[in-house]
Amino acid sequence: MDQPIIIVAAIAALSLVAAIGLLVGRLTDSQGKRLQRRLDRVSGRRTRLLSDGAVNLRLNETNSAIPALDRAIRRYMPQPRLLRIRLERTGRRISLGEYVLVTMLITFVKGFVLHLVLGLPPLLALLSGASAGFGLPHVAVKRMIARRVNAFTAQFPEAIDLIVRGLKSGLPVPVSMNTVADEMAEPISGVFRGITERLSVGQNLEQAMSDAAERLPTLEFRFFVTTLAIQRETGGNLAETLENLADILRKRRQMKMKIKAMSSEAKASAWILGSLPFLLFGVLLAINPGYVGRLFHDPRGMILLGGGLASLAIGILVMAKMVRFEI
Repeated sequence: MDQPIIIVAAIAALSLVAAIGLLVGRLTDSQGKRLQRRLDRVSGRRTRLLSDGAVNLRLNETNSAIPALDRAIRRYMPQPRLLRIRLERTGRRISLGEYVLVTMLITFVKGFVLHLVLGLPPLLALLSGASAGFGLPHVAVKRMIARRVNAFTAQFPEAIDLIVRGLKSGLPVPVSMNTVADEMAEPISGVFRGITERLSVGQNLEQAMSDAAERLPTLEFRFFVTTLAIQRETGGNLAETLENLADILRKRRQMKMKIKAMSSEAKASAWILGSLPFLLFGVLLAINPGYVGRLFHDPRGMILLGGGLASLAIGILVMAKMVRFEI
């Protein structure tokens, strides 16, 4: 009887860590989202709905191999467009159907294992499986987006320099962007190739840039879009403006790397302090399960366990805010 309790406790601890990680990610991204909204207001960008009559181009939309599943998702899922945009931000051809299939597979496999091996009630096993089914794909997609954004940010100043050289040689902005799509590596080339494709089928430059910015959650590219939008309204030397922007982006990246190096010790300390209670709890379960088992069987122990997890979650959130800096 002690072995299932240990396994259930370990699963609960892992689920709590995953939930805290998702919550930390949402809370720490709020400052960047506020800055993005400010940039949107400066550039005059507005969300274009299908009913507004704006040009709506479904370029490179990926469907799964099960058309019935795609139709069901479009019909029953609330706002599937938001999830589709998030999958497009990974830079990979992941369809909504494939994402939903993976979610369902993880949910039912984990629920079946918990019910069959540990003997959990079907509803409890299904809820535990749903936590992994919805959490693991979300974390995986978030990591893929972060890797693509970091790679884009590292190459973006060089892409701006290439556009500047094209402008100084007399080429228009769309042709200079096409040069970036041909000369640069992924993900830079894919982003600018998408812009040139939209321009070739009738979208204007502002619409194409806004669509690309929506699918690339990075402030550096929004700075670029805002610069182009302001220059089109006020005029001026675009090449010189873009040169200054490339210099600012390089200095911004250098500052980010410096802050990352300086805060690495604090982040390591936060990881150790956050994981230490779970490690000690696991050691006590392995050494003396009966001593710790009272927390699961006694109502007072359940209250203490819940209070301890809540206070630990608050502490982890505070440490995450203290060691994260926005530039």
